[in-house]
Amino acid sequence: MTVVASNFERKPLDLYETERWATEALLRHVSVARMKVWEPAAGRHAIADVLSEYGASVITSDIAIYDRRHDAVIDFLAPRFKYQNPKHDMIITNPPYGKGNHDAAKFARLSLERCSGIVALLLTAKFDFGKTRADLFAKNSRFWMKIALTDRISWAGNGQTGTEDNAWYVWGYADINYDPSMFWEGRK
Repeated sequence: MTVVASNFERKPLDLYETERWATEALLRHVSVARMKVWEPAAGRHAIADVLSEYGASVITSDIAIYDRRHDAVIDFLAPRFKYQNPKHDMIITNPPYGKGNHDAAKFARLSLERCSGIVALLLTAKFDFGKTRADLFAKNSRFWMKIALTDRISWAGNGQTGTEDNAWYVWGYADINYDPSMFWEGRK
């Protein structure tokens, strides 16, 4: 299969809401019950709502308010922001990717700095390819698992899927060395 560039024109602060099944695919491998989770790219809380239903206490933030209020309005990618990093056990989010996944890579690195617990990011399926991200995977003892999504996400919420494959990338606790695992999940 050949991957081709999309003709979709991006808009600043565009919203890509994660379908429920994609979050549930992560939760079949990572428990959030009784955990405090920071969702720093919360959008309209699609991921946060599912996490709450599964027993997490969720702190939400985003760079903008769409239809739902957040605990804070901040730019997670900014080197410093007024909102103090909340007390949390996990960061779980679908971050902005940016051109060439550069924003996603920055988001991953900052998440690992700002959370000594579990970090789970929904990214492109090939995000772990390439030597410029070796610090996140091959040279990172916290990298725990990749959960490849065998179905494509409908980002528009209309049932029509995009052209990109996605996966959850999960890093574990800072004081544990992990042997990475690979899983495949789809709609159930």
